[in-house]
Amino acid sequence: MDKVVASTREAVADIPDGATLAVGGFGLCGVPIALIDALLEQGTHGLTTISNNCGVDDQALGVLLYAGRIGKTISSFVGGNKELARLYLTGQMEVELTPQGTLAERLRAGGTGIPAFYTPTGVGTLVADGGIPVRYDAEGNVVATSAPKEVREFDGRQYVLETALTADFGLVRAAVGDRHGNLVFHESARNFNPLAGMAGRVTIAEVEQLVEPGEIRPEDVHLAGVYVQRVVEVGAEGKKIEFRTTRPRRSASTPAAAGTETTEA
Repeated sequence: MDKVVASTREAVADIPDGATLAVGGFGLCGVPIALIDALLEQGTHGLTTISNNCGVDDQALGVLLYAGRIGKTISSFVGGNKELARLYLTGQMEVELTPQGTLAERLRAGGTGIPAFYTPTGVGTLVADGGIPVRYDAEGNVVATSAPKEVREFDGRQYVLETALTADFGLVRAAVGDRHGNLVFHESARNFNPLAGMAGRVTIAEVEQLVEPGEIRPEDVHLAGVYVQRVVEVGAEGKKIEFRTTRPRRSASTPAAAGTETTEA
């Protein structure tokens, strides 16, 4: 039952070239950066990644992207990564765009053994009708597009059929984990992490704090250890902030302007 491994290098050692990875995180929040860096060091290439976004420029999954290790991504947002746009538009990478909520449900469905589901999201658009560019050639011509999907009517409303997603490996980051693989995510860092962990056939969790079984209350577990095969403690170092936003603090001697908030964050 002890799923702890000694290092991130050991944790990802058997991820082969061409593997499909479900990766937790949203922007740079809750991203398993240590595991991604270990994959970069290992040299694994030809990867397909399933994630909300494929890194933020040269950070998070972006380090694999800039190194030419990712051949395809299934994502809901790719606008924050200039290198991805370049690779996509020059025919060096496939991109499967999926609405964000649909992506989350496809991962959840994969983790629970549901092969497909109907959703109203995307009906009447290229998501359902097909035609979204998936791959370009080097000259910028579209050479592959998304296929049409089945649409059915239920109670007078149309729904599009979406298929589940599973991955060879799930990579997640948690605030706390125990030796049995039970995980707790911190606030918004929960995001896609439980879903990516559920969808991976082998899920690897990097945790900031490792505790003993029983120290996490059952009702506090966000992802049960049954979904997790490996745990590696990485500490809290290395976390990044995507956009740092600050404002000057008002001096105690300066009166607040009429109608302004007087409580400091």
